[in-house]
Amino acid sequence: MGFRKDFLWGGATAANQFEGAWNIDGKGPSCADMCTGGSHTRSKRITREIEEGTFYPSHEAIDFYHRYKEDIALFAEMGFKVFRFSIGWSRIFPNGDDAMPNEAGLQFYDNVINECLRYGIEPLITISHYEVPFALCKKYNGWASREMIDIFSKYCEVIFKRYKGRVKYWLTFNEINSATMPMGGFLSQGILNEGTTDFNNQVDIPQLRFQGLHHQFVASAKAVQLAHEIDENYQVGCMILYATTYPYTCKPDDVIEAQKKNRIMNYFCGDVQVRGEYPTYMNRYFKENNIEIKVEDGDEEILKNGCVDFYTFSYYMSVCATTDEKALQGNGNILGGATNPYLKASDWGWQIDPKGLRYSLNEIYDRYQIPMMIVENGLGAYDEKEEDGTINDDYRIEYLKAHIEQMKEAVEDGVDLIGYTPWGCIDLVSASTGEMAKRYGFIYVDKYDDGSGDLSRSKKKSFNWYKQVIASNGENLENKQEKEVELVCN
Repeated sequence: MGFRKDFLWGGATAANQFEGAWNIDGKGPSCADMCTGGSHTRSKRITREIEEGTFYPSHEAIDFYHRYKEDIALFAEMGFKVFRFSIGWSRIFPNGDDAMPNEAGLQFYDNVINECLRYGIEPLITISHYEVPFALCKKYNGWASREMIDIFSKYCEVIFKRYKGRVKYWLTFNEINSATMPMGGFLSQGILNEGTTDFNNQVDIPQLRFQGLHHQFVASAKAVQLAHEIDENYQVGCMILYATTYPYTCKPDDVIEAQKKNRIMNYFCGDVQVRGEYPTYMNRYFKENNIEIKVEDGDEEILKNGCVDFYTFSYYMSVCATTDEKALQGNGNILGGATNPYLKASDWGWQIDPKGLRYSLNEIYDRYQIPMMIVENGLGAYDEKEEDGTINDDYRIEYLKAHIEQMKEAVEDGVDLIGYTPWGCIDLVSASTGEMAKRYGFIYVDKYDDGSGDLSRSKKKSFNWYKQVIASNGENLENKQEKEVELVCN
């Protein structure tokens, strides 16, 4: 048994990380637009106002806004069946709560969708991908306020009606569970507490984050219902940042610790969005962390009636949980935990675990029994051009090959896997560090962390490899290509 015949092969991006044109054609600033550049060792900063002379990587990014036709043509050349992208909320409603949408923004996504359809590429659209309109941060402190639910619903209604008949798949919130961690406060929810300037060390108020999650749950459920009312063909999914958590040892304390971490990080948000109710294990977590969720009359019914149609997730790494403080002192992943001695790590310290993907697929599918997509997976790495212009990213090919092999195993196990969109199918700005040096793409973009570069696109070795994978529906994963490069635009 291989992948289903209609398997959706493609790639994934996000508006704030690759569109650029941050203040063009009526667009307002988003949270991402207020973040400066950073690096693996230096946190990006959050500014309240735009600082003259400071580099903000999202402002130009890779300029997909002006180059979308060229880029989509390259995706089509690889054979994409689906393209995951997001709509920049502040491109449609510059202040988030404007009386009327921005027509120029709506037209841009008309153009992108139509260009995809011209090549037979299915759009997979994330409604909110780490870019709350910054005006809503200042006015409401983002999703900490219940006002955001109706504001989001209005935004959803506009885009659902505008793109009816041309889009099938929607995702409400990107990696919604990132807000179970302090990092997600500003990143996902637009919560900007007094004193926060350092992205990696935000002033954190857990009560606000988890109340914000409740507001997002209600908003997501209302969006699902609204989508089905507007177009019966719409399918709406959740999107979870999934990092399998293993016990560091077979010590029962470590096993229990891993279970606790998995529940809060990996399952809580999915349980609410798929099952339509809060899991009982959260009662103890809320009690022990002095969190009181304010639930309004009717919220529980909304959650129950707004369950998602399919489940999607990102997968980059696994982590180990332990109660042993000494084991936690090593270099871990961005998500913390102890270093797994059986795994290698990327240049950014993310441990590489292909078999963990098979394990995760089975765990999730056993839990929910609904169709699944992997909508982010990839290797952030330093890519270098050879003297002849080639980019020989064999390390990326090996990473993706190993993960696709485990996807096939999971399908054999019985998992209903319907699609795969590797992250950053074209080089783009890193969400966690705000840098270009951390490259994921099959397509190299001439853009660097000092803002320089002519934005030209070049095919990496992985480009033709992935083309081969798609053409064979995942059967041909061999890496036997000759060195070649092609400059495709200037």
